[in-house]
Amino acid sequence: MRVRRSEPVLVYAAAATADDEYYYLSNLDQNVAVLMKTVHVFSPSSERPASDDEATVIMDALGRVLVHYYPFEGSLVVNADDGRLSVHNDRHGVPFVVADADCVLKEIGDVVSAPDPAVQAQLVFVHSDLEENAPLLTVQLTRFRCGGFVLGLAMNHCLADGIAAAEFLRSWAETARGVPLSTPPFANRTVLRARTSPTVAFPHEEFAEMEDVSGLADLRDEPRVHRAFTIDGARLARLKRQTAARSTFVALTAFVWRATARAMRMRPEQRSRLMFAVDVRRRVDPPLPRGFYGNAVVFACCVSAAGDLHAGPVSEAARSVQDAIGRTDDAFVRSAIDHIEVARARAPSMAATTLVTAWNRLGFHAADFGWGEATQSGPAELPRGEVVMFTRDARDGSTVVLLGLPRSCMQAFQDMVDLL
Repeated sequence: MRVRRSEPVLVYAAAATADDEYYYLSNLDQNVAVLMKTVHVFSPSSERPASDDEATVIMDALGRVLVHYYPFEGSLVVNADDGRLSVHNDRHGVPFVVADADCVLKEIGDVVSAPDPAVQAQLVFVHSDLEENAPLLTVQLTRFRCGGFVLGLAMNHCLADGIAAAEFLRSWAETARGVPLSTPPFANRTVLRARTSPTVAFPHEEFAEMEDVSGLADLRDEPRVHRAFTIDGARLARLKRQTAARSTFVALTAFVWRATARAMRMRPEQRSRLMFAVDVRRRVDPPLPRGFYGNAVVFACCVSAAGDLHAGPVSEAARSVQDAIGRTDDAFVRSAIDHIEVARARAPSMAATTLVTAWNRLGFHAADFGWGEATQSGPAELPRGEVVMFTRDARDGSTVVLLGLPRSCMQAFQDMVDLL
């Protein structure tokens, strides 16, 4: 596939927005200032055939929805006194690129469940400015010869977690269809501000450094192999029975933690850490307002000696995952926010750590710009380092586990998946 891009056009909010010079970012926004790249595939629709005007419709709708999501057209700045990030509301604009592919959609296959980096890179436009001047959102609309199109987004994670990003996409799509927003954004992030007298009431191992006693650093020099494993309903049912877990997420996360520790050949005394994001919108007291627009996740954390993880049944790992979810209540969330405030905590190294991120439950595919819902929707790049992604197979709804491991470790992980 080859894609020809037009020059970027800057899109601005179509009406006046808030007049504050700076937009506050909470402590939960501070450590995630990385690009979140997604692709959303829209097949040709018999109800509204695609034509040259889809770019006009979607670009115009972006300007109108930015009235509600105005920080996206600002710039990320760092406070010289305390190193905190905030958004300068300088109407920097959102670059919008229209592109044309030399093929039909079927030729690129499943770009989410079976990603091809060479294809994905052509579907998302990343601005070439220096990091401190980079846009907080860029958009690329790629038209295919069959009449379908792909919307590729590069969004700075500090402005939205996965749930907020999916709600932004749905709001944008509703604006394109001319219907009221089903979930208007609540933009005031001070509801997650640290307490006046910060109190760290729990140990926060999610920020701790893990000692590498297994020589894991030596594996970084190996080429990484990426694979996507489709876990169908029958295998998920067997895994849930083995783990005694009612939740697919708990069962699969426990399996992945145990399997990656084994595949990486961790020594029995190695402390192995599992981290995964927990949405806290309904877990804090009072609950966050509907449509909260920002990062509202904390990282739940489990730690085990690798020897115990290897020798014990997968049901024990599942219990650890479920217990970590249960501990994530209002007290824990407020303690985590205060810990970042007091310790100026930054993301730790990922030694001996597996980080699970679940994209299959975010609902990105539900956005309908007038050509029907997306037939595929998900991350537009392969996971890095110790990250494991759960995505959704567009063909049958099965769960796909996408990860990268050092070449000498991947076959061991494959063998454990085959035994499910």
